[in-house]
Amino acid sequence: MKIEQIYTGCLAQGAYYITSAGKAAIIDPLRETEPYIRRLNEDGVELEYIFETHFHADFVSGHLDLSRKTGAPIVYGPTAQPEFEAIIAEDEQIFEIGNIKIKVLHTPGHTLESSCYLLIDENGTEKALFSGDTLFLGDVGRPDLAQKGSNMTQEELAGLLYDSLYHRILPLDDGITVYPAHGAGSACGKNMQKETADTLGNQKKTNYALNQKDKQSFINEVTDGLLPPPAYFGMNVMMNKKGYSSFDEVLSQGLHALSPEQFEEIAEASGALILDVRTSHEFVKGFIPQSINIGLDGDFAPWVGALIADVNQSILLVTENGNEEEAVTRLSRVGFDHILGFLEGNFEAWKKSGKETDFVNRISAQQFESEIKEKEAKIIDIRKEIEYCAEHIHEAYSKPLAYINEWIHEINPAEHFYMHCGSGYRSTIAASILQARGYRNFSEIEGGFKAIASTGIPKSDYVCQTKILNKLD
Repeated sequence: MKIEQIYTGCLAQGAYYITSAGKAAIIDPLRETEPYIRRLNEDGVELEYIFETHFHADFVSGHLDLSRKTGAPIVYGPTAQPEFEAIIAEDEQIFEIGNIKIKVLHTPGHTLESSCYLLIDENGTEKALFSGDTLFLGDVGRPDLAQKGSNMTQEELAGLLYDSLYHRILPLDDGITVYPAHGAGSACGKNMQKETADTLGNQKKTNYALNQKDKQSFINEVTDGLLPPPAYFGMNVMMNKKGYSSFDEVLSQGLHALSPEQFEEIAEASGALILDVRTSHEFVKGFIPQSINIGLDGDFAPWVGALIADVNQSILLVTENGNEEEAVTRLSRVGFDHILGFLEGNFEAWKKSGKETDFVNRISAQQFESEIKEKEAKIIDIRKEIEYCAEHIHEAYSKPLAYINEWIHEINPAEHFYMHCGSGYRSTIAASILQARGYRNFSEIEGGFKAIASTGIPKSDYVCQTKILNKLD
């Protein structure tokens, strides 16, 4: 028997590849199927089942393409109602894969169809729990995502989650390994640990949600401090439930190379969003006017989902040479399938064609320090609230990037301001959005708070983020 966790850092997502005696199962696969098919061929095994823990909200699963290419059936837990052929398992139903077994545990709460899969080895020993979004390491799945579809409150869903965890999972053996669908950085939870696998026994000791005195305390804790889910979540759920275009078709269309003239013509005719995925360092020096920068070198897909939101938005890509396929693939993982092509020769070709360009007014932390000594300054900190609370510049305003569509209207275009994030990645995203909407009277700080921290600019006393999280909890 072999268990392989295939972890994707950008989405903080874990898919699982399991083999035994010439057979295989895959749990919660990502959109692109080639890596799984390559593994199956290399190992000389046949895919028996594709297990889905629930209808995912934060990414589009590869279950449909993988099933079409391998013939393996898709399995969901009880109450799931996909609009395609699938096995809807009964609670505690057993599936055999070679010499091992997978037992379905229906664990509603995160969503109504949420299920965990318990692996039983060749000797009949319960060895691993693939817990989906029901149980994370250090946290549990948020109970607010299924509200609209179920006509239940988040408190009622949290109550279901309590029953699932305390009556179905906690009684399992401490030595079982827990393999969750997500880790730290995912918007599907609020307090995840950085590890990607752990024993159930250790989670019983360290996970706050598994140590509540009663059901009401659990409900209060898991519903407290939940931020609104990203806008694209509901659309991804629908794609996972209803179906979607083949990834191969999406990739073929997205890899359509366009000359600067073709690129400009399509942008004007289609109203497509120009998405520049180069690094912030390259973007600020020059870019196509009205383009938005979200760099591939950061949390690309989640920020695309959070800020662009509408998965039906047409997109034109500007990349570094050779990064086109990676950009299309990572966009498709969160459901952005309407990619019309990419700029051949990247931004250099655009410049050489003599077309209009733009740039961001980026200054160093040292210049920032020098300028604010001379005058009264307005400073906007676009990091997360928890980062701001841990340490920030005195008098700086907290305006998280995730809420830019709300606070952008509060800006006075006539009033200059300074803007920073943690390292420069997020502030460049914000700068591109601001300039695309006509706001230009600002300076963006190179290196963000990391660079500012080495200056003499007055800052608040540092507070450990873990302590802040505990207060928020």
